[in-house]
Amino acid sequence: MDDSTLPGIHCRLDDLLASRGTTLTELSRVVGISIVNLSVLKNDRARAIRYSTLRAICEALDCDVGDLLVRVRPDTTGPN
Repeated sequence: MDDSTLPGIHCRLDDLLASRGTTLTELSRVVGISIVNLSVLKNDRARAIRYSTLRAICEALDCDVGDLLVRVRPDTTGPN
């Protein structure tokens, strides 16, 4: 099974930043993770994420992992 047939994961970082009135730049400064790496995560291009990164982001944004990452189910109405 290739990645295109697997359910995806969506990162809600943009929504969380907006709801807390902060920016990616500020989050980068607070958690010590580069803007480039946060941007990869934010744009759903990350292939993996360390627990320490998840913990740092969740602590900085006062959220749970489930607030940050959500499962995206494949469209069952379209062709396979």
